[in-house]
Amino acid sequence: LRVMKYNPRVTSSRRKNRKRHFNAPSHIKRKIMSATLSKELRGKHQVRHVPIRKNDEVTVLRGSHKGREGKVVSVYRKKWVIHIDKITRDKVNGATVNIGIHPSNVMINKLHIDKNRLALLNRRSKNKEDKGKHTEAEVAAQ
Repeated sequence: LRVMKYNPRVTSSRRKNRKRHFNAPSHIKRKIMSATLSKELRGKHQVRHVPIRKNDEVTVLRGSHKGREGKVVSVYRKKWVIHIDKITRDKVNGATVNIGIHPSNVMINKLHIDKNRLALLNRRSKNKEDKGKHTEAEVAAQ
């Protein structure tokens, strides 16, 4: 299914899009590596998904570790994965290593909030409130 392209400066080439995705700089990878929020957090913050970060508490939604919960230990942007504290495996030599899981396969249950993240949530939820249906008072004024 081909869809008409509206902006001539944006390519629809699969090859070029894959190149830009996998060679993206770190600040763009952060945005790509976002995870969905739980229903409670979505209702509270009026935001559907946020970039994942260390110390968020997550639940795995897809894969062989589906249903497991834990805290994010690291966000490994180079490999496009996150490491969760309780999801590990034992190597043959006895060492334990974290298993990488893509952020799109997890749901954030508890956000680690600092001033920058709070500002991001406020900024994005404020934009949501402005959109949508008009109130009866606005319609009557017109």
